[in-house]
Amino acid sequence: MLALCGLPLGWSFLSFLPLAALLAFAAQGQSARDVAGRAFWAGSAYSAVHLWWLTAFLGKLFGFPPAGVLAFALFALEGAFLAGMAWLVGRLLRSPGARVWGLAGGWVVLEWLRFLGPPAFPWPTLGYTLLPTPAIQIADLGGVLLGSVLVAATAAALACFVGTVRQRGEGWGRRRPLGLMAVAWALALVYGLTRTAGTGPETPMLLLRTTIDSFDRASRRLSVQEQFELQANLTRANRRPEEVVVWSESSVLDPALLPAVPAAGIYGVSQMEPRRNSVRAWDGGSVTSETDKARPVPFGEYFPFREALAPAWSQIERIIGIGLESVPPAQTLNTLQLNGVQYGAYVCYDSVFPWVARVLVGKGAEVLVNVSNDGWYDGWGVQQHFMMGRVRAIETRRYVVRSVNFGIAAEIDDLGRPRQTLESGEGVLHARPLRLTGQTLFVRLGDWLALGLAGLMLAFAGLADRRYRRRL
Repeated sequence: MLALCGLPLGWSFLSFLPLAALLAFAAQGQSARDVAGRAFWAGSAYSAVHLWWLTAFLGKLFGFPPAGVLAFALFALEGAFLAGMAWLVGRLLRSPGARVWGLAGGWVVLEWLRFLGPPAFPWPTLGYTLLPTPAIQIADLGGVLLGSVLVAATAAALACFVGTVRQRGEGWGRRRPLGLMAVAWALALVYGLTRTAGTGPETPMLLLRTTIDSFDRASRRLSVQEQFELQANLTRANRRPEEVVVWSESSVLDPALLPAVPAAGIYGVSQMEPRRNSVRAWDGGSVTSETDKARPVPFGEYFPFREALAPAWSQIERIIGIGLESVPPAQTLNTLQLNGVQYGAYVCYDSVFPWVARVLVGKGAEVLVNVSNDGWYDGWGVQQHFMMGRVRAIETRRYVVRSVNFGIAAEIDDLGRPRQTLESGEGVLHARPLRLTGQTLFVRLGDWLALGLAGLMLAFAGLADRRYRRRL
């Protein structure tokens, strides 16, 4: 049930209910090992439902549907991370109520850790479940992790309240935390309902949605020139004179083709020697600025232990018929300058990392541009990716435009509302995002507010456990 709340469903904001049950179930383990075991199975199942679309992706990648079972290694790994955190909580805390708060605070810290390092994979984050409600607007204060704090703390308060009622006041905690969380929800909803859209000059843009098969592209069954002409013809047939063109990730597979693009714009460019996945601004005569992908996809563009496990990787290359070479991440993130406008452009998977958009806005980006190839995704993975992109608009109070291969092309306003979308077929959107300035609290401080509140949950767990031990 918790995993289903991470899908594009209107009732996902009720995620604190199944999370409360999960926290209570794990906290009642008889030993630290028991707490960890319960967390492992719950975490693995949570990841499996939330990321089930990965099984179809792996089946297509290997050309053998049963190969989708390999995704279960990732599900188990996610469960192991949760189990490791739960073992520490079970080891340090004896009271079930204290463990509930420790698990809740630890859950948020674990989500933050998923944003870090080359193998980072921050897909299942609790804060996104608030998207159907005005409460998601608190993301401009502390990012999506602040939403996770609200969900996790509400779940902990509810679990302790139920435990107290069942044990007639002698159990897990007091009723006061639940009252405090009710106030927190009221404040979050009022804050969200009182946010207003920003104002600024319009920037006419042409966003493309193409339907080029990613596997044909990767294996070169569709030639570089054929792919280029498909997008060029779509642009020529639809572009209005004042529009800046935006093409998706890797839409230009040979940088030598850039002089042949039909208009000034922002283009996803991929190259093999040296390996790069970048976004470049073209003014009609030259590249004015460029930036690289910040976070290559683990096991898609970044292959851990590539040299140490060379025989295994070579075998995989033979099976799928595609060469596997890691794409280096960006050393620095740069805004793109075109016609006097600063664009914060980032590539595909970068949109699930709040810090990428935050850094670009901190450097002066007035409009965020997400170029993406969602042709690798299946099922609800496409919708999940789009949901995360909407929250980047809220965190930074910037318009986000998306030009995609498959996936959802869109113009999203600074309140995270899709103003127009194109979800199927080949076509274009005539977007007019507003150029906005200023910096939100999240842009200035990052995740520190959310981490501070997670730390308070852990401190409260420690105090509750101390009181529990004194009563024994």
